[in-house]
Amino acid sequence: MRYETEFHLVSAILKKTHTAAVLIGGFAVNYYNVSRQTADIDFLTTENDFKEVLVLLEKEGYKEDNRRKLFSRLKSVKHYILDIDFMFVDKNTLDKVIKDAKKITIASQKFLIPSLLHLIALKLHSIKNNPSQREHKDLMDIIDLVKYNNVDIKSEEFKSISQKYGTEDIYNKILLETK
Repeated sequence: MRYETEFHLVSAILKKTHTAAVLIGGFAVNYYNVSRQTADIDFLTTENDFKEVLVLLEKEGYKEDNRRKLFSRLKSVKHYILDIDFMFVDKNTLDKVIKDAKKITIASQKFLIPSLLHLIALKLHSIKNNPSQREHKDLMDIIDLVKYNNVDIKSEEFKSISQKYGTEDIYNKILLETK
């Protein structure tokens, strides 16, 4: 890889393609005072914008390893380089997330991360749509995010987000685990 880090690579490609993307996953969770190990870098973008990004990442040695309707995982041919995942949303959703996003710097590169409540909503959505694979990790992230950021889980706003993007069962688990 001719870039200093994966963050330098992605930043350069996002700039070159004029792609709007938001850093999500473990690195976003870490920003909100929760220490979590992660083995990949996760981004939220539109599927249409991703197509251009994919071409350039493939030129840098990444290959699409796992593709689903709303998700793509890219692995490097070099095993020591982090995987890069992209989650797809429509442009309106991405614009809403970007509107409330926070600017951060990682490896001297500027990225956007979702607001705390948008990050929680993304995790709730992930659990709701893939409970067997996502509930354990994402529910723990939500619980830690709530605890370490003093989120009022009994507020109407949090309850509404939980019911819209998650389920009543997930909301009840959050209530139980944060007592």
